[in-house]
Amino acid sequence: MVRGMYTAASGMTAQQHRLDALTNNLANVDTTGFKRDQAVYKAFPELLLRRMSDDGVLRIPYRAQMPWGSIDKAPVVGRLGTGVELNEIYTVFEQGSFKESGNPFDLALEGHGFFVVETPTGERLTRNGSFHVDPSGYLVTKDGFPVLGEEGRIRVTMNNFVVDEDGRVFANDVYRDPDRLVSMIENQWDETVELDRLRLVEVPNDRYLEKQGSSLWRTTWDSGDAEIAVEGFRPRVHQGFLETANVNPVTEMVEMIEVNRAYEANQKVIQTQDATTGKLINEVLRM
Repeated sequence: MVRGMYTAASGMTAQQHRLDALTNNLANVDTTGFKRDQAVYKAFPELLLRRMSDDGVLRIPYRAQMPWGSIDKAPVVGRLGTGVELNEIYTVFEQGSFKESGNPFDLALEGHGFFVVETPTGERLTRNGSFHVDPSGYLVTKDGFPVLGEEGRIRVTMNNFVVDEDGRVFANDVYRDPDRLVSMIENQWDETVELDRLRLVEVPNDRYLEKQGSSLWRTTWDSGDAEIAVEGFRPRVHQGFLETANVNPVTEMVEMIEVNRAYEANQKVIQTQDATTGKLINEVLRM
């Protein structure tokens, strides 16, 4: 009976971890570039049950140079699970939808890949392309972390730059009309100057990236080091757009209801086991 309590308790703990992941997803449904978390579980080792009434060992007669040994003649009843535990919580890097903002500093990535930003603790990865220009003219995140290009920090002029789908940043010192800048780039006029190209990177196993908060990820030993995306496989950059979170509120709410029902079911199992054990101790053992 005690085993039943442990099994149900492990189920309640597992559902609690799943609920934590779901609530975090719902809390970040409006966070730009957020990627939802998914909880994965694994079962404890199973037990092989045999019928006790037929328990016994059948020994095969020993013969010279042929030790046959013995066999258990109790028939097999079946397998019994002993509970479940959390295996990992990993991030699902599905593409989020695009939301047009009209802000030239907003950038969205289409496909696998990340922006690289410079933080006091080192370089970090992000999908949140909600940028702006700091007083020094550098392109930075909302938290003030510089966005890195392939040649370092990117310095632009307010309303005087465009970014093409390959991540190249162009600027012009004469014309400040973004539409005219796009026209000049398409026609390869000499007035435009390529400042840099966004450093867009890929990770061999992005499943094992570690979340750092503020829409930042850090590489780990399991994820591998970030590498510059190779030509032909670079994510496409969309200027004036933001990538929304890949969280479906309806799906998350449905899963939350499933978690609550599973938690209550395990709770009732513990209550039943407790009542049965109490009856065994208080009534049966007194006889």
